[in-house]
Amino acid sequence: MPYVNRAVDRVQLVPAGQQLTAPPDVDANLTLGQRLADKIADFGGSWTFILTFLGVMVSWIGLNAWIFANRGFDPYPFILLNLVLSCLAALQAPVIMMSQNRQEERDRERARQDYEVNLKAESEIRLLQQKVDMLLQKMR
Repeated sequence: MPYVNRAVDRVQLVPAGQQLTAPPDVDANLTLGQRLADKIADFGGSWTFILTFLGVMVSWIGLNAWIFANRGFDPYPFILLNLVLSCLAALQAPVIMMSQNRQEERDRERARQDYEVNLKAESEIRLLQQKVDMLLQKMR
């Protein structure tokens, strides 16, 4: 509840009819690691990555199973391929989680901003209602 009080206080400090100031951009002060995690997660979830990854897998299996007739650099049970896939998953999972945490922070900030805008709109509506009520009383 302390957040609600701070938001209400901030909205009440701004006189009716005056706009709220835009909050600072959440992504303005990202570290290199955070920017890198976002870019890697964006690429890892793209069709480019999926199709490239599928092409590499098919090529790897095709080279080792059919072209080199099981005498390639990684014959049939494809143990090296399994190791590469495990390493990729081990590296990609924490990067994706970091990116999701960043997205959660952005969503939380956006919800806070929406809440403040809604409070300001409610304040404006109440002020307008008071003015309409005053006009109605004067007309009677």
